[in-house]
Amino acid sequence: MKLHSLKNTEGAKHRRKRVGRGDASGWGKTAGRGDKGQHSRSGSGFRPYFEGGQITLFRRLPKRGFKSLNPVVYTVVNVSNLDKAFNANDTIDKALLLSKNLIHKTKLELKILGTGEITKPLTIKANVFSATAKAKIEAAGGKCEVVK
Repeated sequence: MKLHSLKNTEGAKHRRKRVGRGDASGWGKTAGRGDKGQHSRSGSGFRPYFEGGQITLFRRLPKRGFKSLNPVVYTVVNVSNLDKAFNANDTIDKALLLSKNLIHKTKLELKILGTGEITKPLTIKANVFSATAKAKIEAAGGKCEVVK
């Protein structure tokens, strides 16, 4: 079986119903919309989540916690990934991480996390370091440089 030999099964494809094309078609005059009311008018319809005037579900549910209007979103890299990807005494910055495909977004701030182990001394330039990452990098003989 090849792509060019595939055919639709009988009845799988339907012709588009062309409404409002005269009474003889069976879908003329009101074009299946009924006689009067909101749904018969053009531009009718409800906004998303409208429940007929009843209080909508998302307004009925309790709100909990705090949601920041300006959250700080980081692109993160673990210490174990740095240990695998770089040699000893390398200087690592956002551009180098991007070239090695360890990160994908350069507009976000860079955060180094402490998951895994690091055995080589590396100089790392990032916006934020977690406490465990900083401790592990400095224990291996490396440096943590905070970039604004």
